[in-house]
Amino acid sequence: MSLTTRGAVACVAVALVAGCSAGPVEIDAPDLSSADAATCRSLVDDLPETLAGQERRETSGDTAYGAAWGDPAIVVTCGVAEPADFTAGASCVRVDDASWFVPDDVMAAAADGDQDVDVTATELNHHPRVELRLPSDYRPDGFGNAIGALAKVIARDLDEVDGC
Repeated sequence: MSLTTRGAVACVAVALVAGCSAGPVEIDAPDLSSADAATCRSLVDDLPETLAGQERRETSGDTAYGAAWGDPAIVVTCGVAEPADFTAGASCVRVDDASWFVPDDVMAAAADGDQDVDVTATELNHHPRVELRLPSDYRPDGFGNAIGALAKVIARDLDEVDGC
């Protein structure tokens, strides 16, 4: 085997191994007050190394305000705005002291047994708000596992408010 052929084989082997992992997940957090920014940094530092059975992965951008796990990425962002489609009296999924707003279309799809819909849920009983984006690949069990694990950290690190 020539040196060129060996080099090409080595490159292909490295590409196959490296191709299984995606690059960093971009975290895009809104502008936060200094108090909210400090609270979010503390929350992100306390997030688990695994979520819904997935290992934590590299992030870029506003890394102090969010984290990601798995591929496709489960993404948690702290300091998000109230969801545009949230209204007073909307139903929420409650786990421990955390209450997660899930848009009606996702709730309806889940009620119909459709597990192919990505879930974006926002925790509204604590401040600053936390958003969870969970790809459909991890449903149905991943959603319950993720909000259960996050509820403990949220209750410990964030101030409880009346939101949902």
